[in-house]
Order: sequence, then structure tokens, then C-alpha cells
Amino acid sequence: MKLTVDANIPAAERCFGDFGSITHLPGREISTAHVKDANALIVRSITQVTAALLADSAVRFVGTCTIGTDHIDHAALAERGITFASAPGCNAEAVVDYVLSSLLTLAERDGWSLLSRTVGIVGVGNVGSRLLARLNALGVNTLACDPPRAEQEGEQGFEPLDTLIDRCDILCLHTPLVSDGPHATYQLLNAQRINELAPGTVLLNAGRGDCIDGLALRGRLAGKGDITAVLDVWESEPDIDAGLRDLVALATPHIAGHSLDGKLRGTWMIQQALASHLGTPNHDAFADICPLPALASLHLQDALPVEDALRVCMRAVYDVRRDHDSLQRQALVEGIKQGFDTCRANYPLRREFATLNVQLSGSAVELEALLSAAGFRVSRLS
Repeated sequence: MKLTVDANIPAAERCFGDFGSITHLPGREISTAHVKDANALIVRSITQVTAALLADSAVRFVGTCTIGTDHIDHAALAERGITFASAPGCNAEAVVDYVLSSLLTLAERDGWSLLSRTVGIVGVGNVGSRLLARLNALGVNTLACDPPRAEQEGEQGFEPLDTLIDRCDILCLHTPLVSDGPHATYQLLNAQRINELAPGTVLLNAGRGDCIDGLALRGRLAGKGDITAVLDVWESEPDIDAGLRDLVALATPHIAGHSLDGKLRGTWMIQQALASHLGTPNHDAFADICPLPALASLHLQDALPVEDALRVCMRAVYDVRRDHDSLQRQALVEGIKQGFDTCRANYPLRREFATLNVQLSGSAVELEALLSAAGFRVSRLS
């Protein structure tokens, strides 16, 4: 069996080597020639899997080690009888870590408290539901908008998007990209809605870039300059709008879900799916491919102000400012398009909050519930 695999998929040899020979290629460079003789194609979100790519190929299985699937031509796969698998939820925890790190960074920078704000979550799927749970556990006031879920489950617990725009201090987008239909998300935040955002609003997008009208957002930021934006996803990636990037408080290159844990979880999920497709027994557990973290524990001996404590623990694991600075620096060296891809291709090792055991003693034990709610493992020292 021959497999063509995105070179940035971690543990590919460990997870797919037993199935056959692997050809590793950068995701954007995978072409028709590379998949012509392949029996399986394993990608991430930057490879557009289209009818043209698969024309005259031997591919019978396509797997994407990602949550999103809008880079996949599902109709083309179905027409050719190709089995498809994705990895829903694989990096959801990492995206929530990114959101919390971003919001607490802005809170520190601009002098406000996250715990006193109202956060609106648009899209309550794998990521949005986890963010909602963590924020609620932290005691943050939240509102949720998810029309498809409201239609299926009843409207209790869900609000219209315009209600969130009217009532929330922070708006977090975690929607898939849906181009048309009753629940289309393409330019969900269009020029009108962007103009309706109240002064002081924080807008964070870690879903899909095309869900926001980037030109309208750039106009609001450059004109009134009275809202704050955090963007991890962009229109026209990797050739993103450099002018918009310069106006965004935190600008990162589509890496919100790029924890090692999330990537490995995605690889493992596709390994399981390929084994099932082939009818091959597969006994690997996720723990078998996930290494121990470099920083296993952190000891707090005295209580800190609650948001300071959260920032100390979060930054021990992940600091979003590093990714913002990396994109700025690399864009200066290589230009925005190549710099964007370089940041993604050379992304440094990052673990998830749950890999850190926060040990508490003395007056710091009063932080136990807060740190646990944020996603850390917490223990008391006698």
C-alpha cells in the first residue's frame, strides 16, 4: 500500500508506517502526480482535496487530521467511492486554550477583567461547547448562538446573533464555513454587523476566516479604532491582508489548534479510521503516541489575584504573544504569504493546559476550583 502524507503530520511513521510505504510532502505541494499511485491520502487543512487532484488516482481513502473539512470536495469523493474520515474535536481543547490565553492577555494589556465580562460564543460545536463549559466553570457570564443546534434541540439556551452583538463585551466565532443555505456562515459578520459592534467590543475569530468581512473589519479598525480584534483565521490564507494584520491586537497564523496533543490526537483518529477501512486490527491507544510534557508540574505556595494566577499557569504552558510576534517577524523577513506558511510549518512544540499539574499549598489552595475550571490538573500538597 502507498500513502501520501502531509509532512507536517506528527507521528506519521509511527501511526501509518505499518500500512505501507509513505511519501511525505508539504501540504500545499501535494499534486495530482503525487497521488496518482497512492492508495491513501492523509492531509491537513491546507491541502485542497478536489476532483482535479484525485483525477485518475488510485486513492481509495482520504483522511484529514483536522476538525474542519471545507478543504474537501465531498461530492468528488462520494462519486469515486472513496472512504473519507476527519478528526472532529481533535484539537478543540487547544483552541479553547488559545482563546483563554488571548483574552487574558488583552485583559492584562488593556486593564479589564475577563471574569467581569459577558462573552458571546457563536458556534457551539466541538470547540464552542468546550469554551462555553470552561467559561461557565470560571464564573464568566456567557451567551451562545448556534442556529442549527437551536433548530434541532430547541431554542432554550441559544440566542440570535444580533442579541449577542447587542449584549456581549466579547464575541468569539467558532463556526464552520458554510457557503449557502439557511445557516450560511460566509461573511456571517458582514459590514452591517461589524458596524453594529459596540465600542470596546473584543472580536475573536478562531473558526474560519471567511466568516468575517475582512475589508469591513479593517475599515472599522482603521476608522473608528474603537474595537479590538484577535484573528487566528483569515480570508485568502496564506496571502492574508497585511493591512488588517497590522490593525489586529493579536494576529496569529491559523495555529489556535496547533498543540502537539491536538495534532497527535488527529493523527491517531485517522489511524483508527484507516485501520477500520482496511479491516485491520489496531490496538494503539492515544497514550501510546503522546509523550510526557517537558513541564509536568508547577507549585504555587501563596494565593495570587485570580487572573494573575491564571496567566502564570497558562503562560507556563502557552503564551499567545509568541505566535503573534512570530508572524510579525517572519512577515518582515519573507513577506506575509511565505511568512504565514513558515510560521505554520516550523511551529514550536506546544502542549495543552491539561498536561500541567498545578500543585497548591498554603493560601494558594483557595485557587483550586478556579485553576481546575481553566483546564489544569490540580492537586494539593500537604
